Amino acid sequence: MTIIEKYINQTTKAAPLAVFRIFFGLMMFISIVRFWANGWIEKLYIEPSFFFSYYGFEWVKPLGNYTYLLFVVCGLSALAVAIGFRYKLAITTFFLSFTYIELMDKTTYLNHYYFISILSFLMIFLPAEKYFSWDAKRKGEIDVVPKWSIDSIKLLLGIVYFYAGLAKLNSDWLFRAMPLKIWLPGRYDIPVLGDFLHQEWVIYAFSWGGAIYDLSIPFLLLWKRTRVFAFIMVVIFHVLTRVLFPIGMFPYIMIVSALIFFDSRVHERIISGISKILIVISSATRNLFHKNESTNKEDRSFSTRAYRSGRLKMKKEENRRTPKWKLALLTIFFVIQLLLPWRYILYPGELFWTEEGFRFSWRVMLMEKAGYANFKVVDRTNDEVFYIDNSDFLTSFQEKQMSFQPDFILEYAHYLRDHFATQGKEVEVYVESFVALNGRRSQPYIDPSVDLAKQQESFKHKNWLLPFKDEIKGI
Repeated sequence: MTIIEKYINQTTKAAPLAVFRIFFGLMMFISIVRFWANGWIEKLYIEPSFFFSYYGFEWVKPLGNYTYLLFVVCGLSALAVAIGFRYKLAITTFFLSFTYIELMDKTTYLNHYYFISILSFLMIFLPAEKYFSWDAKRKGEIDVVPKWSIDSIKLLLGIVYFYAGLAKLNSDWLFRAMPLKIWLPGRYDIPVLGDFLHQEWVIYAFSWGGAIYDLSIPFLLLWKRTRVFAFIMVVIFHVLTRVLFPIGMFPYIMIVSALIFFDSRVHERIISGISKILIVISSATRNLFHKNESTNKEDRSFSTRAYRSGRLKMKKEENRRTPKWKLALLTIFFVIQLLLPWRYILYPGELFWTEEGFRFSWRVMLMEKAGYANFKVVDRTNDEVFYIDNSDFLTSFQEKQMSFQPDFILEYAHYLRDHFATQGKEVEVYVESFVALNGRRSQPYIDPSVDLAKQQESFKHKNWLLPFKDEIKGI
């Protein structure tokens, strides 16, 4: 038996995977409720008349008022994942619904949305329902899972952190402290900390500290001797980023995800604590409905009867081999995760300027870009020239994102072309565009002599982008 085969056949306690499933589902449910409560469904997916699409996914669009139903499905499936109710169906439904939401409008792209999509895809193939779940209560509890199932989550988290650290090894981040030098002084109103955020040495400390943290934290979490210290750093880092920047639930998701690195004893104590809470809730519910003692003994809750002592008498799973198709699929999945962030080297020019290969590469909060885009439309039939008021077609948020991202600019130009085509006009679309990157002065961005109506979207380099008049050294 080879080393790989021995590793694949190794098993470990199932508690860490169960805790991860519970916290992941709860975090996602809270995120969906928060998104709805803040009115973002209406603002981002109902009010706009035009939506920016990902290349190849132009068919994914908001569903009008049915978009609310999509969020209901996503939220309920997240809750089902947490309790392990029909887990495979629940996590698959969550992955499909959440990813559809993410793909509806490219304007809302965030690295952590992409992280949730690929993580939920990975979880489809993990036996996270085998322990401390509704499904396990019905089918029988299993106390062990393949070791690779837990290690795969650790690997994905490690990729996210380490690649984010590599991305920070550039001259703007390390030697100009950009864009933190732009952002941090604006947080002067934060109690205590705000008094220091305008000091240059503090800003550089944040820049260098962020890079060192991202590069080292996966290894510190893996090593038992530094694990507690590393987890404390995870909490401090993500609480601090939550205070400084409006990045929603992502810091909390990363904090609870880091628990996967601890051994099973920690997770069994967490499950014991959850069990006690569920027992209290169940008892309160019985008292509320005045159930008698005989009914109590027949309590169907998977937590109250099974975990009264904080542990469950578990049966061990037979040593079943992991299907080869699953191992092959997960291998391809991780090869993609390792290679995709490097695709930018296939394109000429400065990555931060062209953004070709920028998305899905864990380049988190590395740029501050501001743009101006003035579109000129030429009617070929009568040579009439007129300029577009972008607010007639885009929301302010969409216009801001469009103004400095070339694929947005091209898609919007095509939209204008098609819009006027419905009026019987055959038009050319040109744009006068300027972009400022990380505190530099604005520079011309798009060749104003190129008719964008004729340019096709593809994975090829956009040769109508004007060159960046500076240099950013690094990865």
